[in-house]
Amino acid sequence: MSPPLPPIRSSSAPVEDRRGRLVDPEDAQETTLPLAGAKTSLGPTNVRRFQLTIVQGPGQGNRQESGSDHCAVGSHPANDFVIDDPTVSRFHCEVRISPEGARIRDLNSMNGTIVDGVSVVEGFLRGGSLLRLGRAVVRFDFSTESNRVPVSERTRFGSLVGTSVAMRSCFALMEKAAGTDSTVLLEGETGTGKSRAAQAIHQASHRKEKPFVVIDCSAIPSNLLESELFGHEKGSFTGATLRRTGAFEEASSGTIFLDEIGDLPSDLQPKLLRALENREVRRVGSNAYQAVDVRIIAATNHDLRASVNSGHFRSDLYFRLAVLKIEVPALRQRPEDIPAIVDQVLASLGSDPQQASLLKTPELIGRLQQSAWPGNVRELRNYLERCLVFQDAQPLTESAEAPPPTDAAIDPHLPYAAARRTALDRFERAYLEALLRVNQGKVTQAAIAAEMDRVYFYRLLRKHGIKP
Repeated sequence: MSPPLPPIRSSSAPVEDRRGRLVDPEDAQETTLPLAGAKTSLGPTNVRRFQLTIVQGPGQGNRQESGSDHCAVGSHPANDFVIDDPTVSRFHCEVRISPEGARIRDLNSMNGTIVDGVSVVEGFLRGGSLLRLGRAVVRFDFSTESNRVPVSERTRFGSLVGTSVAMRSCFALMEKAAGTDSTVLLEGETGTGKSRAAQAIHQASHRKEKPFVVIDCSAIPSNLLESELFGHEKGSFTGATLRRTGAFEEASSGTIFLDEIGDLPSDLQPKLLRALENREVRRVGSNAYQAVDVRIIAATNHDLRASVNSGHFRSDLYFRLAVLKIEVPALRQRPEDIPAIVDQVLASLGSDPQQASLLKTPELIGRLQQSAWPGNVRELRNYLERCLVFQDAQPLTESAEAPPPTDAAIDPHLPYAAARRTALDRFERAYLEALLRVNQGKVTQAAIAAEMDRVYFYRLLRKHGIKP
């Protein structure tokens, strides 16, 4: 992890709060992230501004200053920072400012993302870090100024609750989405509540009295999915004994929610694109198109930009879906929301006051806030339900328990860059070996599970001398 950023102390410049975010001196109190259970002000928050400058290669001298808490980099014009060079992927990487610092994440790029000489999938940046993206070398620098990120006044949106900055920033975007008919793309890890977010947007829109139709693109066989979406005519295929109305027609004047859109088969992607662009569908076995009036919300636990880079998802369909993109934060990114989530879950499970009091002790809440929760809110709900069944707090699962911090593998005598490179290499090797074990040594299957390009996966295996 990068060392803490030095505090800024000038009369006109913002100052840093205890989480490393820049705040105006007069607003420092209102923008500080709260402790668990503490009362929080609901005003906007500030994040540190940063600059990206091409110091070598195509476009040398070009500079981009961040306008929000993130900046997408790639050769496609839709990126925040465009590097017009064929060795740079369409969506190459993304830099994001968080309370922990500046993070960079590779988006399954063609040539990988190299930070200070180390190939990374995700990692922290420090001021002056050099990023090699194809033939271009980009320098990352912090700015003394800040960007203001709007957050909602709400601490609840539909069935979602949260007082954290991350969740209220999500609520602010959901409010904007509810006021329009624009297509929405919800991104987030499994269990974060994307389906609840979709339903909340629908219920807050002018279509709330109309149907809300859900299609899970990963749960329906590909040969039946077209009929589920668009319907079919009688006799159009074996077993089609009756005419069937598809989900787009069922959702007339309402909302259709396409869950796990990243798993949509490639042969259906152009047909969905036409439905999005022209708002018309054609039943299987029919020659006529029918106009539909629906609002589309899609969700995925993948980053579709990485799927576009790998060729698994059409870029034109991605842009039609991502008119308004909302990222639902993981539970580990908003531990201060856990007390409110526990209250909501226990109430929904019908717990009595005595049972609830056993599961809301400061000690247990503290343990829940320190856990990793890879399954996010869904996993937390399952844990609380298990506690109610046994009438007592249960041990946390191994996956939820956050590993205790250790410095056993850290050599403090090494320079920072060398120590970080050693730690990253150790992690890469352990991750690759574990991934291959889980996937029985099948490289293609392991690369798909890691959401990584197969060529880059082979490159990492060669780098660490691992033979599948």
